[in-house]
Amino acid sequence: MTLRGRLSAAFLAVVLGPVLLGAVFAGTTMAAVDRSRSTERLRVATASVRTSVDALCRQLRAAADSVALAATSARSATAGQVVSRGLAAAVQVTDATGRITYTTPGAPTLPWEDCTTATATGGPVRALAARVDLRDPAGEALGSVAAAWRVDPAFVTGLAAVTGVAVTLLDSAGVAHSTDGAGPPGAAWAATAADRVTTSGDGRYLRRVTPTPGQPLSLVLSVRSEQSTGRYAILSAVVLFAAALAVLAAWRLARVTTRPLAELAGAVDRVAQGDLTTRVPIRSTDEIGRLAAAFNRMTRETDCYVQALTTSRDQLRSHLSVLGDTLSSTHDLHRILPVILHSAIVTTGARAGAVLLLDGAGALVGQCDEGLADRWPDGTGSNPPVLRVPVGRGILGAVAATGEPCRGRSDPSAPPVGEPGCTTYVAVPLAVPGPADAGDPAYGAAVGALGVLVLYDRHGGDEFDDEDLVTLRTFAGQAAVAVHNVRVHEEVQRLSLTDPLTGLWNYRYLRESLRREVERAHRFGRMLSVLALDLDRFKAVNDTYGHPAGDAVLAEFAHRLRGEIREVDLAFRQGGEEFVVLLPETDARGAAIVAERLGAAVRDHPTVVATNTGNAVEVHVTVSAGIAVYPDHATVGQQVLDAADGALYAAKAAGRDTFRVAEPPAGPNPEEMVVRVRAVTPVDGLPRAGAPGGASSGPQPPRQPCGR
Repeated sequence: MTLRGRLSAAFLAVVLGPVLLGAVFAGTTMAAVDRSRSTERLRVATASVRTSVDALCRQLRAAADSVALAATSARSATAGQVVSRGLAAAVQVTDATGRITYTTPGAPTLPWEDCTTATATGGPVRALAARVDLRDPAGEALGSVAAAWRVDPAFVTGLAAVTGVAVTLLDSAGVAHSTDGAGPPGAAWAATAADRVTTSGDGRYLRRVTPTPGQPLSLVLSVRSEQSTGRYAILSAVVLFAAALAVLAAWRLARVTTRPLAELAGAVDRVAQGDLTTRVPIRSTDEIGRLAAAFNRMTRETDCYVQALTTSRDQLRSHLSVLGDTLSSTHDLHRILPVILHSAIVTTGARAGAVLLLDGAGALVGQCDEGLADRWPDGTGSNPPVLRVPVGRGILGAVAATGEPCRGRSDPSAPPVGEPGCTTYVAVPLAVPGPADAGDPAYGAAVGALGVLVLYDRHGGDEFDDEDLVTLRTFAGQAAVAVHNVRVHEEVQRLSLTDPLTGLWNYRYLRESLRREVERAHRFGRMLSVLALDLDRFKAVNDTYGHPAGDAVLAEFAHRLRGEIREVDLAFRQGGEEFVVLLPETDARGAAIVAERLGAAVRDHPTVVATNTGNAVEVHVTVSAGIAVYPDHATVGQQVLDAADGALYAAKAAGRDTFRVAEPPAGPNPEEMVVRVRAVTPVDGLPRAGAPGGASSGPQPPRQPCGR
C-alpha cells in the first residue's frame, strides 16, 4: 500500500471508527433498553395475572365453603345468594356418587377448570371452579359443592386491564379469547417459550404464562416494542453522510501530503538499488526541503564509507585466512577462543561478546567472554554467573538448534532468560563444514553446530548489518575448525587407550594407570588392590560356538564388570580373556567382596549368544580372580600386578571359579609391635598402608571396606 493509501486509511479509521462505534452503541443500547423495559412489563404483568386468578380462586372457594356450611334444606337458597351477590357465576352440588343434585340457573357448560390443578383439562375453557367436599358429623363423604366463574372475553379483558398488557387465553383449539387485535394464529401463540420473553416478527414481546396451582389457565402476554423504525433510518443516514465527508477529506489530505514526497521516494529507490550518486533537487526551505538536503548529505557520506569499508574488509579477510591456518594447527582452546573472540569484537566494533560450546547435557556453556560483567541483573556484576543456555531456548539456543545465524534488536519487555542484557546482537553457529564445497548453501551445517559465537551492541548504537554477519561467520568458521580439531585429537587419544571390543581401557593405559595409582597410594598412605581376572576355559567357547560368540561373551563380561565396580575403580582388558581391575583405597577384604560379587554375576546369569548356525544358546562361563594389595604384597606397580597374576594361577589350580589372595612376600620374622592403648580409627575410616601386613593405625570396628 502506498503512503497516500495509508494516510487515507488512517484518517478514515480515526474519523469513521468513532462514528461507527457510536452508531452501533446507540442502536444496541436502544434495543437493549427497549427489551429490558418490555421484559420488566411482562414480568410485572405475569405476577399480576397469577395474583388476580389466584384471588378469584380463593373467592370461589370461600363461596363454595359458605354453601357447604349451610343446612341441606337451605343450600339452594344460599347458592342463589352467592350468585346474586356476584361471588360466583354458578354453584353446583353433587352427591357422594358424583350425580349433580343442584345447579344454579345459567351455569356455564361443563367441564370447569379446577383451581387446584396445575394443568389444563385439554378441552375448551368454559369456567374456573373451586370445589369443597361435603361431609357429615362423622366425617363420611356426602358429596361436593363447586363454585364457578365464567371464562369469556369479558374475563380476559379484565385481566388485560389489570396487567396493562394484551392477554390471550389458549385452549386445545388454539386461541380462545385475546385482547391483542393483531394476534397471530393459535399455533404461533402455543409455540411461545414458557415463562421466557421472546420476540415476534412484527416487533412484539411475548411471554407465555403456564398453568400453576391457583392459576390453571394457559395464557400469553404480549406488549408492543416502544422503538420507532424511523430512529434507525435517521441513524443510518447520519452515518452514511459522515462516511462520505470522511472519504472526501481523507483523499484531499493524503494527496496534499504525499505529492512533495514522491520525488524523494524515487530517489530513495535508486539508492536502494545501489546508485549512491543519486541527488534530490531542493525546491523549498520547509521540512521537505530540509529532508532533501539531509538525504543528499547522507548519500555522499555513505558512498565514502562504503568505499573505505570495502577496502578495509578485503584486507581483514586476507588476515583472517592467515589467522585460520595458525589456529587450525593448535589444540589449546583456552588460548584459541579468546583470541578469536577479541578479533571479532575489534573487527565489528562490538562492545561485548562470548563463545559458547555444547556440552553433553544439551546446553550451551560459556567458554570465554569479554565485556559481559556489567550486563547481568543488579547484584551480579562483581560475581557474574556462568553463561549457560539450553538448546532451543532464547536467542542463542535457537541459533544452536536451527544452525541459522541471527541478528537484530532484543525486546526490552521480554529479555531472554539466562542471557546477558543487550540492545542489538548478532549470533552465528560454530559449525564444521561437511564434504561439500564452501560455496554450497549447506556449508557449515553438514556436521552440526558445535556452539555459538555472539556479539552485543556496536559502538555508536547502530545495528549489526549483513557485512558484520559475513565477517562473524568467518571467525566462527575458524573457531569451529579449532574446536573440531581439538575434539578429534581427544577422540584419537581415547581410541588409542581403549579396547574396541569391550570398551574397557587397554594394556597400554593399564601400565600408565598402575604407576599413577601406586604413586597416589604411596603419597597419601592408602592401599591399592589389584584384581587379575581370567574367564575359565574360554577357548572351549570359541571352539564350540565360534569367535563371534566368544566376542559377545567378552563384551557381556565387560558390561557386568563395569556394573560391579565403583566410578573411581579402573577396569582394563589385558589381552584375550584376561582382565585387570584397580581398586583405589581398598584392602584385601574389599577386593575379595568385589571378586565374589563378580563371580556370582557371571556364574548365575549365562550369556545368550548366536552360534554359527544362527541359533541362540546360553553360554555358561565362570571367572577366576587373583588379588594383590599395595603395599602388603609389593611396593612397585609391576610387582603388585605380578603378585595378582600369581594369585590368579593359584585360583586356577584350586579348581577355577574362585579367587585367591597373593601370599605375603618373604621377609624378616615379624616382631611384636607396641600399640598405644588410646589408638583410634583414622578420621576418614580408610585402610592405612605402612604397618606390617597392611595393619591400620588402631583398632577398627567391623565394616564393609570402601563402600563395598
